[in-house]
Amino acid sequence: MLHDKKVAFIGAGSMAEAMISGFVKSLKFPTSQIIATNRSNEKRLSALKSNYRIKVSKLEDLQFDQIDIIILAMKPKDVDQALAGIKQYIKPNHLILSVLAGITTTYLKQNLHNGQQVVRVMPNTSSAIGESATAISPGHETSENNIRLTKQLLGCIGEVYTIDEPDMDIFTGLAGSGPAYFYYLMEHMEKQGAQAGLDVEITRKIIAQTIKGAAKMVQEQDETPTILREKVTSPNGTTASGLQALDDNGGGKAIAKAVEHAAKRSKEISEQIQESLLVSSK
Repeated sequence: MLHDKKVAFIGAGSMAEAMISGFVKSLKFPTSQIIATNRSNEKRLSALKSNYRIKVSKLEDLQFDQIDIIILAMKPKDVDQALAGIKQYIKPNHLILSVLAGITTTYLKQNLHNGQQVVRVMPNTSSAIGESATAISPGHETSENNIRLTKQLLGCIGEVYTIDEPDMDIFTGLAGSGPAYFYYLMEHMEKQGAQAGLDVEITRKIIAQTIKGAAKMVQEQDETPTILREKVTSPNGTTASGLQALDDNGGGKAIAKAVEHAAKRSKEISEQIQESLLVSSK
């Protein structure tokens, strides 16, 4: 199904690049069918073309009639202007995937066409290596065929989960921002290893493999994280001592607050963007 589809990115920032990287590495469809565009940054487009062997184009030169899937990846604050500029070239049957934080499917349909095929998408930066946790929320009029196509396409960059659109904020707190929490944890573990005399490079590999192994245990075993934790925690042992230190220093609460605050900020940003777009349209 993917082998004959052409995909165009409107916007060529870091998330677009992460997704392009994942698509290219998946080998699921020819790189010649991936096109990146932006308004004016030719140097950026040249770098993407060189690094990934994809096609690039200025936005005004993009041949929309030859594109099947359009991925909106510009800055959310620029969406109003961008949609106004491309609406005349977009057809209702174009599949529009939006990775724009805070921009609802309702807004996109209102600013494109009746019956527009729209899916809101939230990947994370692990897209670059095909390991994203990606949420999708299809618009009400999006066909089952296009939902399946969306899942197939985004399956090239990781696992795909269908959620209700109001849940995008908590998903952002968990998975959109999630990689940064683990990098932060790894930073602190790495410092402790280095202070104890371990080589930094070896320490980093040890930590990464430990996290990878723990994640695979959750994915491949039936037990919950709670049960798995209890299984490796012997009374008065090393793990118990480490977990007690986490509790004593607010480790669990800190993790919960990180998710809560990221989700809250996601909602605030969404509301601010919607308010700004409403004002600019008057």
